[in-house]
Amino acid sequence: MAMVALLATLSVVPAAHAEDGYDLWLRYRPLPADSATTYRANVSQLILPDATPTQAATRAELLRGLSGLLGSTPSVSTSVSADGAVIVGTPASSPLIAGLRLKLQGLGREGYLIRSVSVGGHRATVIAANEDVGALYGAFHFLRLVQTAQPLAALDLRQAPHVQLRVLNHWDNLDRHVERGYAGESIWDWHKLPDYLDPRYTDYARANASLGINGTVLNNVNANALSLTPMYLEKAAALAGVFRPYGIRVYLSARFSAPIEVGGLKTADPLDPQVQRWWRDKADEIYKVIPDFGGFLVKANSEGQPGPQDYGRTHADGANMLADAVKPHGGVVMWRAFVYSHEEPDDRAKQAYSEFVPLDGKFRDNVIVQVKNGAIDFQPREPFHPLFGAMPKTPLMMEFQITKEYLGFATHLAYLGPMYEETLEADTHRRGKGSTVAKVVDGSLHKYALTGMAGVANIGSDRNWSGSQFDQANWYVFGRMAWDPSLKARPIAEEWTRMTFSNDADVVKPIVEMMMGSREAVVDYMTPLGLHHLMGNGHHYGPGPWVSGGPRADWTSVYYHRANRDGIGFDRSASGSNAVAQYAPPVAREFGDIKHVPEKYLLWFHHVPWDYRTQSGRTLWDELVHRYTHGVDSVKQMEQAWNGLDGRIDAERHAQVATFLAIQHKEAQWWRDASIAYFQTFSQRPLPEGQAPPAHSLEYYEALSFPFAPGN
Repeated sequence: MAMVALLATLSVVPAAHAEDGYDLWLRYRPLPADSATTYRANVSQLILPDATPTQAATRAELLRGLSGLLGSTPSVSTSVSADGAVIVGTPASSPLIAGLRLKLQGLGREGYLIRSVSVGGHRATVIAANEDVGALYGAFHFLRLVQTAQPLAALDLRQAPHVQLRVLNHWDNLDRHVERGYAGESIWDWHKLPDYLDPRYTDYARANASLGINGTVLNNVNANALSLTPMYLEKAAALAGVFRPYGIRVYLSARFSAPIEVGGLKTADPLDPQVQRWWRDKADEIYKVIPDFGGFLVKANSEGQPGPQDYGRTHADGANMLADAVKPHGGVVMWRAFVYSHEEPDDRAKQAYSEFVPLDGKFRDNVIVQVKNGAIDFQPREPFHPLFGAMPKTPLMMEFQITKEYLGFATHLAYLGPMYEETLEADTHRRGKGSTVAKVVDGSLHKYALTGMAGVANIGSDRNWSGSQFDQANWYVFGRMAWDPSLKARPIAEEWTRMTFSNDADVVKPIVEMMMGSREAVVDYMTPLGLHHLMGNGHHYGPGPWVSGGPRADWTSVYYHRANRDGIGFDRSASGSNAVAQYAPPVAREFGDIKHVPEKYLLWFHHVPWDYRTQSGRTLWDELVHRYTHGVDSVKQMEQAWNGLDGRIDAERHAQVATFLAIQHKEAQWWRDASIAYFQTFSQRPLPEGQAPPAHSLEYYEALSFPFAPGN
């Protein structure tokens, strides 16, 4: 019955509807006639089992994809009768694969092999794995080859994930509000669960499985303890049942004070025996309803969240208590390192390092510390977090933000692949040259037994899932790089473009160029030369370099840019906060020397005089104005490139992107003008020749108010 229900949910022929973005990169639209004919010769029949839910999902996806792409449905049989058979499965599920005696060692449970073979004198393609989920991933890879018009002859591909935990973090609340969400409400309709399972949940699972994402944290890191009550565990179990065939495990964000709030205890002290017992019993209860529950994600002692430090305990004390509770069931604890204390230090960028490095080696072996890519908070550009490489005895997992909290929400085109690549390629120098962040994340640098990468999801109830067409690419590139952190942003952008829009080179080339330049454009018109945290207060919408006051200095913009008549920038060198000392000596020397620091980080690490000569030969003030203007011009060029594709892209999606680019252009100009108007009050210097003055006065920009900006 499970097979019947699953196949009924996954119609093998995609429903006909407008190109509104719902299908993501799994569009499966018909290939050109000549290409379809060629591919049909290589895919004449499918030979694959459907005895388990994952096998049924694999079969349904291949039938759905190939029938859509090729215009006809391949036959399904049990033996090879002609050239062009595609054989899918494991040695245990397929006698044909068992007979081929393929070398599947080293692929683990999730890896797969795609190879051109000969069976009974007939040409065939085999997609083989050790377990069903690997065969599913291999099937998606095969479909990607067809979608992107790759040759199917002489295939010999071996793939296995470089990272074990590849997880989306949903900052979704039980009332369906999404913190930092710009794509509508939460897709989890908690009120209708567990009885109504929206078909969208299955499509969500399909999309994630196509990228190899194997976990999802359903609820916000600013957690509500009710998520751990029986009512909501039943709802989470229903979602886990939908995701399970696709290799996706469910995780929950745990509120550290839950023993008090829903358990009736008087304390949440992690060393209290009653508290420890409560968590062990809660873990037992969860695993009874979700046998493959992944474990807990925890935000503690940060931004007012409760945690072990409330009781004089350490992060290790708190994480280990939860780890002991889930360990008998095979669960893990992902403990976030995004922390900053109530007592403001000299530099917030130093806090996570200061709190966690002394605890290296003190965490249980099923704890992994989740570290943001940079030390502040998902800024348009940050140097890599100094924790990477600094905790050789404690597994660290990367936390990227997919939702664009500081990069223009859903309306600004900002492809994040280059940002992810920039971070992962950064050299920590912790074990000599070549000790990249990617090698920390995949465990190879320190021989971590547990590895992971998390992405803060940009998914919502909007029909196109992410609020804009191009934000889908950020979900996509995260998944691909979580599977293999050594992958590069450009080929992934091309792959996504081919699957999402067209294989036509005249379409692919301009779109990829737009994507690859987009993040740098945002950096230029928002936070050039290492400036950071200049967004509007609270909602983070629009420029707010003048933000000051409030409950904490480190929630303001002036704390970070420190502009005055002498110059601008945060001095983190040895003469300032000495945050550079948290990096390995070669990196510290580079970042700490104003003559050698990469210019993109200049104002992150140094307070620089306005007349300082930059690499271009311009003064710092003139260079800032130039960068702001260049960012605006780059958006204008993206607009022109996209408008040139009118008629080459379906009308609905083209119109939305064109409108969003117009918004981005307008808001980039706003960012430029407001920032120049504000910083000129400190520099006291004229605009460079040829540069237009701001359209309005500084008072005008400071008076703008957005009390209902989304995602707040």
